[in-house]
Amino acid sequence: MAVSRRDVLWWTGAAVAAGGAVAAGGAPAAAGRGRWARLRAHLAGELLLPGDGGYDAARLPFNSLFDHHRPAAIARCVRVEDVQRCLEEARRGGVRVAARGGGHSYAAYSTPHDGLVVDLGPMNGVEVRPDGTAVIGAGARLGDVYAALAAAGRCLPLGNCPSVGIAGLTLGGGLGWVDRAYGLTCDWLRAARVVTVDSRRVTASADREPDLFWALRGGGGGNFGVVTSFEFATAPAPEVLTVFRLRFPAGSAADVLGAWQPWSSGAPDHVSSTCVVLPDGSVDLTGCSTGPGGPLLAELARLGLDAPLEHAEVDYPTATAIMTQGHPPRNAFRASSRIADGLWDDPAAVAGTVRDKGSALLIVGALGGAIDRLGPTDTAYPHRGAPTSVEVFGTVGDLPREQVTREVDDAQAELAGLIGAGTYINYLDPEQEDWAQTAYRHNLPRLRAVARRYDPDRVLRFPQAVRGR
Repeated sequence: MAVSRRDVLWWTGAAVAAGGAVAAGGAPAAAGRGRWARLRAHLAGELLLPGDGGYDAARLPFNSLFDHHRPAAIARCVRVEDVQRCLEEARRGGVRVAARGGGHSYAAYSTPHDGLVVDLGPMNGVEVRPDGTAVIGAGARLGDVYAALAAAGRCLPLGNCPSVGIAGLTLGGGLGWVDRAYGLTCDWLRAARVVTVDSRRVTASADREPDLFWALRGGGGGNFGVVTSFEFATAPAPEVLTVFRLRFPAGSAADVLGAWQPWSSGAPDHVSSTCVVLPDGSVDLTGCSTGPGGPLLAELARLGLDAPLEHAEVDYPTATAIMTQGHPPRNAFRASSRIADGLWDDPAAVAGTVRDKGSALLIVGALGGAIDRLGPTDTAYPHRGAPTSVEVFGTVGDLPREQVTREVDDAQAELAGLIGAGTYINYLDPEQEDWAQTAYRHNLPRLRAVARRYDPDRVLRFPQAVRGR
């Protein structure tokens, strides 16, 4: 394989950044020290290096399987100028950059084992303007965004884990618990402020940098530049939501999924639902309706399944608190996903992909509704028209990592043959060989063209970047 000058610069820069030197006291080590000293002198925020107080806490990713990752440096950016300086120094020294918002990258790509982390966590402001426009810093997390929106009486479709960052969620598309009613998070994006790898500030919107704006809505995080803030349209918060839960016993998964999928795909847009399928075949069906309970109860009667029903009519702030509760701050897990091409032919086989496995479960979400009001090329998110998404999730806990990896991999491979090979880019799986084609599908060539334009030297690169390593 031919090695370009760019590759040599990148690998050399990464080695120096990680603390490597050709010889003790040699020029590369001195260059590394000089780089970080220069960067630290120009940052308003902190620069954390290995050995600094606070470094070990700051480097930990959400997925503790990757706690061994040790970035060369972590820049805690508090202003746009900090981001610009980071990219300038990285480009000068051939050091790769990883942007980090909430740090929830499933494969810890936002906290790599080398290079410079541009940590946007301190840039976390949430402003809701009188006209309903929400201006949100790229370091904000969903719990804070929900709270600010609810206080202003506004609604934006978001995810169900409060510690997830707004940046990663939006850039990957943004599946959540009211997406059938409101669409994806990225569908409400009106503009993004971005620092490009050549340290320029640009605003991407429908009429300014339109190709970049298109790519930022579903093209995945860390591919095209470092987003520093987002501007969203919002909707008035619904006056009431009805949340519900149905629990089905062990061995019922085939029957539940067989009834649920056609029901969920034909339900009104205001009804969203998710099935969690456990290895023993039990199912936890939860969801909500943006409205009072009467219409929802009528819809649930159409489901035709007998199980104890828990439901409550609540206001919007209470609903967001209910739907985002119970998520651990950090854990060790393996995850993957598939997105269905159509209705399943064999729901029993779908349920069987995790039957008797010690770790893996399925999180099956209803798509459609408002998600499909845009076409599959209107944004970079390509899965418009798909009826369901299936996340395979395996918690390591006391189990061997190898067992969890095998069970998750086996389940996602079986699902590809049963329901379709689409994947959701926010559930990046390092073991999935077909991830680029299945996550981006027909939008992949255009995304790669945008990445070449905005990052020709691959300053932003990681194993599952749009353009590869």
